[in-house]
Amino acid sequence: MAEKVAVVTGASRGFGFAIVKGLCKRFDGIVYLTARDEKSGQAAVKKMNELGLKPLFHQLDVSDRASVQKFADYIKTKHGGFDVLVNNAAILEWDQVYPTYEAAKRNIDINYKSLLTIEEYLFPLLRDGARVVNISSACGHLSNLKKQKWIRMLQDPDLTIEQINSFVDEYLESVKNGTFNKNDFADDGKHAEHRVSKIALTALTRVLQNKYADRNISINAVHPGHMKTDMAQGGGEVEPEESADLVLYLILDASPKLKGTFMWNDKTLIDWCDAEADFACKGLW
Repeated sequence: MAEKVAVVTGASRGFGFAIVKGLCKRFDGIVYLTARDEKSGQAAVKKMNELGLKPLFHQLDVSDRASVQKFADYIKTKHGGFDVLVNNAAILEWDQVYPTYEAAKRNIDINYKSLLTIEEYLFPLLRDGARVVNISSACGHLSNLKKQKWIRMLQDPDLTIEQINSFVDEYLESVKNGTFNKNDFADDGKHAEHRVSKIALTALTRVLQNKYADRNISINAVHPGHMKTDMAQGGGEVEPEESADLVLYLILDASPKLKGTFMWNDKTLIDWCDAEADFACKGLW
């Protein structure tokens, strides 16, 4: 029987690093620490080795199709498939509360559109019973939106990837042509680009779960809390290791029947479609 394999993206530091550390301690198999920058990735593996942990490293830039394809080819050749995927790689440029089109596109390309490439190349390699965890945030709940057209579309149980893309592209076009409306979002539309990318990621979680329902794969999204990482402006409230425990729960302990859900950082299952709920990200900028 093939040895089990886990892959964590964006894992050279912070939250991804903590997830890899937890997996190395608890996961019965090979753990891949991946990162865009090879030097920082190798340095992270060295830190793990000093802790007595033995992850493997592979370069992976999720925003680069060729890089994702190369990694997929490696996994297929080396292992034939894999069992755990944590989509953690993400950015947030704090200095632009109302970003330029270029900054907004960067965020969405990495935080959301990269998952479309990952699905294309890596999902075919997921083995029966695999677990996928998409790292969302409070910005990823539907209550971050106020525009009813978007809300109604994203609530549709038969939502498609094409519809998610149309939502994302409509936002980007509004930034590009100067018609962006703060009132379409919670909290005066601050960092709307991040809200859009994480809402799209969480919506995609639901779509992919439906798409792969017949393959016994569990795909869930999680809000890990406001963590003390480089991405948290002014420092967060939760240690990355604490939030990593939540991801480990979804990978190792949760029922395989838990599929297509949005889990809050206290393990509560949240109704993602409830746009009137009070889960929107506010006051963190």
